[in-house]
Parts: sequence; C-alpha cells; structure tokens
Amino acid sequence: MKEVLQPTALASRLSRRAALLVFLSLFGSVVAMGLLPERARADDRVTATLEQLNARQREVFLNWYAARKRHEAALAAYWKRVEATRSQRRSKIRAGRTVTEADYVMSFPPEYDGPKLPPDILRIWNETQPESERKKIPTVQDVLESAKEVYGFVPERIPEREFKRRYAMEALAHGLTKEQIVRVYALETGGMGTHDMQSGINPVTRTGRPISTALGYAQLLHANSVSELVKHGPTFIARLEATADSPGIAPARARTLRAKANVLRKMLAAARKVPNEWSAHMRFAGTRNGLGIHALNLDGDIGPMLQVIKLKGVREIAEKAGRRNLTPAQLELMNLAGPSTGLEMMTPVGSKAPTPNFFSRGGYERNPVVHKRTAAELLAALDERMDVHEKKPGAVEFAAIFDELMARRQARR
Repeated sequence: MKEVLQPTALASRLSRRAALLVFLSLFGSVVAMGLLPERARADDRVTATLEQLNARQREVFLNWYAARKRHEAALAAYWKRVEATRSQRRSKIRAGRTVTEADYVMSFPPEYDGPKLPPDILRIWNETQPESERKKIPTVQDVLESAKEVYGFVPERIPEREFKRRYAMEALAHGLTKEQIVRVYALETGGMGTHDMQSGINPVTRTGRPISTALGYAQLLHANSVSELVKHGPTFIARLEATADSPGIAPARARTLRAKANVLRKMLAAARKVPNEWSAHMRFAGTRNGLGIHALNLDGDIGPMLQVIKLKGVREIAEKAGRRNLTPAQLELMNLAGPSTGLEMMTPVGSKAPTPNFFSRGGYERNPVVHKRTAAELLAALDERMDVHEKKPGAVEFAAIFDELMARRQARR
C-alpha cells in the first residue's frame, strides 16, 4: 500500500524552500482568507522563518501557523458579525426603536486552542516581522517633540502635587466630586500615576511599552485632546488671557500665559481644518500637527482644564439622558467606552450583553479589564478596582488635597 504523507510529515522531509512551497499549496487558502493584500508579505515572512529552522522545527512551525490562521479566520468572522450587529443596533436606536437581546452578539470571541510555538521558534518568528508592520505607538517624547517642532510649544511642567491641586480646583469649580475624580484617577492610573503617565508605562519605574496614546489622570487619547480643543479652545484662550490681565500678576507670568494663549490659537486653527468628527480627529491626531496638541495635557495651566472638561462633558451627556449623580464607576465606564456607548451599557438589555458588542476589536484586545465580561460585570469590576487602588499613595494624596480645598471653601462661608 502506498504511503500517504501528512502535511507536517512531508514538510520535515523536504528542503526549507520546498517546505514553503508545500505549505503554501496546502494552507494557502487559509492564509489568503480575507488577507489577500497581505499575502505576499506573509509569504516572505514564512520563507524567512523556515530558512532558519531545522526539519523538526519546520514541522512544529507549520502546524502552529496553520492553526493560528484558522483561528484568525474564526476571529475575523466573529468581529465581522459584531460590527454588523452593532451597525444595525445603532440604526434602531437612532430610529427610536426598541433594542432587544437579539440585537447583540451574546458570545465572546473564540479562544485559540491549537498548538503553541516553542520559545526558540517564536523568537525567530518575531525577528522576521518587518519593521513596517510593527505598529509604533507615539510616546510622551514624540508628543513633546511634535509640539515643539510644529507649534514651538514646550509645556510648563509643575510638581505633581501642584498639578493635583490645580486639577482638584478645576474639578470642584465644574461641579465634579472628590469621589468621582479620585476614584477615576485610581482606576486609570492604578492609584499612583503621574500627570504625564502614558497607558502601558509604569508611573513609578517608568518601564513598559505604550499600549495607547492615553495620557494623564483621565487618560485622554490624542484624538480626545484634539476634540476637546475644538469644543473648548476659545474658552481656554479666554481664561488664560483673563488671568494674564488680572490685577497684581507678575509681568513674566502674564507673558507666559499670553504666549500659551497664542499657541492655543495656532493649534485650534490647525484642528479646525479637519471635519469635526471623531474619525477625522483620530486621523489628524496621528500626524505631527495633531500629536503636538496632545502635549497640552502636560502643561500646568492647560492640562487640568483639558482633562477635567472631558469628564465634565461625560457627566453632562449623562444628565441629558436622565442619569444624574453618576457613580465614579459609571463615569469611568462612559469615559472608557465613550459616553453614548457607556449609557447603552447601563441599560437593562445592554448590561447583559458581552463587552465585545461595545468596543472595536483593537480596543477590546488592548483592555484586559473588559475581557470575558458582560457590561454589568465590567461595571462591577471597575468599582472593585477603584476600591483597591484608591488606597495607593497617589490616590490618598489626591483625596487629601480635595479635603484641604473643601475645608478652605467651607471656612470662607
């Protein structure tokens, strides 16, 4: 009887180049499924990997690669269904029609259950990834360089405690509570973050890798900074100039404030050249012109205004929808998922739905806190994390600053 070789057994008996040809023949349909524009690059990377492997390693690699591609195809199909369902659901909401459980995907993304790649082969696979495919998330340094290069702006850095004090004053002036601000800070920064903390970077050791452009106590994305500037830029400018004109202010301080106001005018003019919509702000924020605006979060005068006004906007949207006195966890849910989406997640039917219904695939995969939870379970998890992190030094200090400010207010009455 003639021997019939399995794909992996056959690959182990062939040269590296021949193994690739057999692989592409046997698994090409999987590679190509929904990925045709990337086929050539995938083939090149597989070639580069196979050329560095021995026969045993090639067999392991080909088994793993085929399993991963099958899993990726299943994931792509799942997220396509989620996106189609979300689009249909939003159309129903806009039309004022009732949303039911049938308007949600009531399952979580399929989990990979295939073979794992051993460390020695994984290292080679990672090394063959083209530099162009490694998505680089801009760092704080990139933000600072963009601001200086495009707008001639260098944010005025102030001590952390003073930044917290100004932030707390801003929050109280806008009607936000100590509990809301401190617990959001505790969740977003782990209770020890700094005003220049970037998502993914440990604020104490300064180690780690950025997982998004989010900065500060409320973790604004670069596109959030652009959006808030477009909405509130004139108010920020007016406040800076009014402070500069106040009686008794030192001339040097007044000049600094007016210079910041002029920078804001330049930034606002640049931001208004693109459509006033989130997708356009996302694209613009990825440019040097947009990224430079994100540096406003780091400035001692503008940063507290920018971040607090974002949270105030979330609260106002909730109030218009009939939700007053948001708990800190509810405020954070709307800050994390987006105001409208956060409100949907708190409805009776939305609260039962798995979290993938409310996030893009990238947003879901980047945020471990949302994994394998319904919307109601996510809200509970946010509350639990706040309980833990508000006991950390940064949150304790922030709470004490609020207490000092509120005691002074009370004493003046």
